[in-house]
Amino acid sequence: MSWPKPRRLPWLLLITALVITADRLTKTWVSRHVRMGGAIPIIDHILRITHWTNEGAAFSMFAGSASPHVVRWGLVAFTLAAAIVVLVALIRLGNRITLATVALALILGGAIGNAHDRIVYGSVVDFIEVHIFRYHWPDFNLADSSVVIGACLLFLDSLRPSRERGSKPPQRA
Repeated sequence: MSWPKPRRLPWLLLITALVITADRLTKTWVSRHVRMGGAIPIIDHILRITHWTNEGAAFSMFAGSASPHVVRWGLVAFTLAAAIVVLVALIRLGNRITLATVALALILGGAIGNAHDRIVYGSVVDFIEVHIFRYHWPDFNLADSSVVIGACLLFLDSLRPSRERGSKPPQRA
């Protein structure tokens, strides 16, 4: 008699929930403790906690649009559609914890975190400012970081041979 393999989906959804919770807590803290446009230095000339809002997409794309209402709801629709696709993939792959499923859980959490802000507040709070030498990275938040880390993990997973990802090698005739 073989026992059914336990589903790992609840653990993966816990990762998603932790990302959403951390994102909400950090954005709330920044909104309450850092004045709009203000900054708290963490590592001089490298890292600061700031307080900005972003009505646009990544890197403030579309933020200066003549139709901000259309941009807002277009971004919400796109993000929720992407989140549904990621959730379906996570449900289908959720019987194991792999690099790909953890990546999907991170992406889902980040997408939901930013979608929440766009729906409820009309913009996203960005608060992490990074300077590396003379380069200034646009301000971002934990949800953005989660999506980027998840995407990088998916990319790394795609570089691994199929055997390492758990696929069966092709049968020879």
